Amino acid sequence: MTDDFPAAPAGAARDPQTELLHPVTPVQPGFESFSVPTARASTVIFPDLASMRALDWRSDAQWRYGLHATPTSVALQQRIAAIEGGRYALLQPSGLSAISNVYFAFVKAGDDVLVPDNVYSPNREHGDWLAQDFGITVRYYDPMVGSGMAALLRPNTRLIWLEAPGSITMEVPDVPTITALARERGIVTALDNTYSAGLVFKPFEHGVDISVQALTKYQSGGSDVLMGATITADHDLYLAMKRARMRVGLGVSADDCSLVLRGLPSMQVRYRAHERSALAIAGWLKRRPEVAAVLHPAFEDCPGHAYWKRDFTGAGGLFSVVFDPRYTSAQIDAFVEGLELFALGWSWGGAHSIAMPYDIAAMRTAGTWPHRGVLVRFYIGLEHEADLRADIERSLTRHLR
Repeated sequence: MTDDFPAAPAGAARDPQTELLHPVTPVQPGFESFSVPTARASTVIFPDLASMRALDWRSDAQWRYGLHATPTSVALQQRIAAIEGGRYALLQPSGLSAISNVYFAFVKAGDDVLVPDNVYSPNREHGDWLAQDFGITVRYYDPMVGSGMAALLRPNTRLIWLEAPGSITMEVPDVPTITALARERGIVTALDNTYSAGLVFKPFEHGVDISVQALTKYQSGGSDVLMGATITADHDLYLAMKRARMRVGLGVSADDCSLVLRGLPSMQVRYRAHERSALAIAGWLKRRPEVAAVLHPAFEDCPGHAYWKRDFTGAGGLFSVVFDPRYTSAQIDAFVEGLELFALGWSWGGAHSIAMPYDIAAMRTAGTWPHRGVLVRFYIGLEHEADLRADIERSLTRHLR
């Protein structure tokens, strides 16, 4: 490395405004760091007209426009695909837009879609919207259907959604059985893999065609980024999603990509820390007299536990509790609001703990919810486990005694 940056080459003097727009001083080469550079761009500059005219949207070897890809977003896509065990990834501005990308890539008027009854609520709302306004049939199925999926398939079924486990009620489906049935009939399967962050469940090893992630969660880890991803190992499926993404105009900020890239190196360490505390607190709550059931995939009485044990290599910080039906919704609300270390909020995957009550019976259409008590979903953050347990204990004693 030299002591001085290279001097600007001699030439005709230009106005300072022009110099600001057309700098001639080259950047000193040889700089390296652990972080991926943040490449912000809307306009992508072509070296010549021939290169511009030779553009093919299917090629990943050509830079086209900042909306579609920058070096920063491509670096993140490659890392997300590697974590999932896939070959291709596309970034979207939220987890829900990643879900939308799948719908718009593979479903058209007259098609049939199957969605698990425990699906992430915005996915259900999206499906209902498509059914109401776009001539698509959307049917909801029992997430524990397993081989019974065969009886639900129709000639026009084009897409089957899965969620493993359900993001609120924690059922773990028999993913390999469902994906095998779909593959026999050429039906695309898409799985919301946000719970595992791609760390403890490898979807493509179990026959899944497309994995959807909300990078808003563990990948970011800071509760300050909105982003989603669709991942696949199949090139044709990738191109279908890439085309739909391009047509709808989905894109991500290079700065947001940088924030997620910054969070990835610590993701697995954080995930395991969340898991340890969540298992400890869930086990303690299971012994509490106020609690009717604890829904955690690692517990034997959680629906689909055998599938979790077979297909997963761990859990995260998320689980749910069904309280004894003798407590009213108002009492459970008071308990949740009485927590000091648990925030009220929809998202999770960051450092802070979260609790939220749900009326599950009102959210189901394909079957009867077996519990009568109010459900509260807990996300266990990185606070000290004993402090979180003491916080829950105080609010239980104050509001449910």
